[in-house]
This record gives sequence, structure tokens and C-alpha cells, in this order.
Amino acid sequence: MRLVFLCQRVPWPPDRGDRITTWNFLQHFLARGFRVQVGCFREEARDAEGVAFLREQGVEVVAPGLSRRWRKITSLRGLLTGEPLTLPFFRDHAVARAVDAWCTPTPPDLLWVYSSSMAQYALAVPARAKVMQFAELDSDKWAQFAARSGPFGRWLYGREAKRLLAFEDRVARTFSRSAVVSEVERTLFRERIPGVEPVVLPNGVDVEHFTSGGDARRHPRTAIFTGVMDYEPNVDGVCWFAAECWPAIRARHPDARLLIVGSKPVPRVTALAGLPGVTVTGRVPTTPPWFDEAAVAIAPLRLARGVQNKVLEAMSMALPVVSSPQAAQGLGTVPTDTLAVADGAAATIAGVLRWFDDPGGARAAGAAAAAWVRREWRWQRMFDRCDAMLADLGVGDTQR
Repeated sequence: MRLVFLCQRVPWPPDRGDRITTWNFLQHFLARGFRVQVGCFREEARDAEGVAFLREQGVEVVAPGLSRRWRKITSLRGLLTGEPLTLPFFRDHAVARAVDAWCTPTPPDLLWVYSSSMAQYALAVPARAKVMQFAELDSDKWAQFAARSGPFGRWLYGREAKRLLAFEDRVARTFSRSAVVSEVERTLFRERIPGVEPVVLPNGVDVEHFTSGGDARRHPRTAIFTGVMDYEPNVDGVCWFAAECWPAIRARHPDARLLIVGSKPVPRVTALAGLPGVTVTGRVPTTPPWFDEAAVAIAPLRLARGVQNKVLEAMSMALPVVSSPQAAQGLGTVPTDTLAVADGAAATIAGVLRWFDDPGGARAAGAAAAAWVRREWRWQRMFDRCDAMLADLGVGDTQR
């Protein structure tokens, strides 16, 4: 069985949301015996190591470089062509040639696309089955940006939301199956793309990796935020928390600490290290040791959809979480007292202080959170859903 797999970024290492998802599904396909060909982009120097790693696993990889600064300029051609700017941003002749060669004259058994931006390469080529893993509708993210922007941003982001939704609609009606990450996303999908029924294929958690090492280094009044810190929803969320919530928390607990753990911090985030009790780490080798210093995790994202890996990973590490409604909406029913859904500054402050004031309660809530994640969010549960979908498409037999 042969698989052509398209995604924006090199799917290794699994250190950010999209890479976590793409790598886990990719390794599942490899374990099932698929011969895999990957088209993606290198965005930083270390991506060469990721490409080398994939090739060591027997994966054929085509990964041209992508400069986001330059692509932002070239994407403006979409204003002339009438297409969403996302498409020329991710358009590349090397990827197009590779996909054409992989799919003709002998079509692959499965063509799997993660993120609608990469579907442009798959529309015109043949495959026995095509799966579009939307995760969430990217068009809706642009709509959220438009709602929070000034007049020019409302126009530009609103245009992108409208044009990209039209493209997503075309993709969904062309592919064999569309997959979204949660029931919330399925509801939105049904509203925006009526007549196409998506399957729900959630993210999972590597519960063996995200396992607490104990309380030896834990500080009872430390909060942690994790994520790639040049991603605007992360930047917006943590900067809002630092400005609107952190002063009140520090006034109550002068020894309170905030750990901002993640790669590529932009200047707005780096500047937060000047606030009392705040540490900005930049890239770290692995996040579990940092989780084990904290008493509570925060996810104050104001621009978010889908399932937030940062929330599930924190809960797997036996931490209670204080989350915005946007960051929590994809999780479904969560055990009582493990996740505080806080809308606005006052509720967020109260949620954090609750656990800072009651270290024993925080540890009990964290233990319950970890048990829930292990029961409901293991990757194997998601792989079982994936295999059932493939069997329904008639591509489940890897002995062909």
C-alpha cells in the first residue's frame, strides 16, 4: 500500500500542535506497512534534521524551503487572481512536481492532506482515496482575526475567511472523506459546508511521555503556559494574561511564578520576562520537567478552536488547568474540578488563585485530570478511529 502525505511543516520533531498530529498519524501509517511519500516545507535550519530522520524511517520526502517573510509578499498575488492569499503562500513548483510524479501514472492507495492550504496539490491528481484532515476550518480562524482587527484588518482577514471557505467547500466536496478534530468543529463544518458529513478524528496524547515525575520540584504557586511563542493566538493569550491577570495574582501571592515555555518568543513575549515572577524560557529540550515545577497550567487563548494540545498535555502531567472557553470547547465533557473554564480576567484570576490557595486540592485535581486523559485521549483510540475510516474507504488492507 502506498500513501502520499501532504502537510505544511516537516512532521518531525513533534514539538508543536500540527507536528504532533502529523507525526503521530504518519508513524501509525508506517507501522501499518504503508510505503510513504511526504510533501512539506522546511521553515528553519533544524528542519533538515527532521527530513533526515524521516528518510531514516524509509519515508521519501520532498521539502523545499519556505521563508514566511518572503511568502507574505508573494501571497499578495492572490489579490489579483481572486483566490485566498493562503494558496499562493504555500504554492511551490517542487511540491507540485513531486505530487504529480507520485500520483501519475500509478495512483497511490491513499492521499492524505493535513491543512487545507496543502489541498491545492491534491485536487487534480488521481488516488484510490483522498482524506482531507481539516482538524479545524482555517477560514474560521481568519474570521476570528477579522472580528478583532481594525478597518483594514477586518477587510483583509474577512476577505481571506470568505475566499478560503469557498476553497474548503470545494475540497470537501472533492475528497473521499473530510476529518475534523472535535464535535464542536463538526457542528461548525455542517453549518459552513452543508451536505458534507465529516468524521471526527481527534488529537491524542503521548501519555508515556507526558507523565509527571512527582512533586519534588513543584512550587505550589507557579503557573505554566506552553506553546510556540511566535504563533499569534499564543502571543495574544499570554500577553493578555500577563497584563490583565498577573498583577492581581502577584498582589495576593508575592512569591507567585509564571513560566512561559516555548520556542521562538517574539519581542512582545520576551519583554514579559521583565515582570515580577515571570520566566520566558525560549526553546527547551522537553517540556515535562517544566510542568513538574508548576501547580496549575493556563490556556487563556482568545483566538482558538479545535482541541488544544497544551491543555491535554498539562492534564496528562497531572495539572489542573484554567482555560478560556475558546481553548476548552473541543474537549467535550471533562471531569469536575480538573478544568476551570474562565471567561474574562476576573474569572481567570479566580481560577488560578483557587489552586494557588489550595495546593492539596490542586494535586488531587491534577491526579484526576491525568487519569481522565489516559482513559480518553491515548493516541491508540484515535488510530482505531482512523483505521475504521480507512476500512470504510476500502484501503485498510496493507497487504495489497
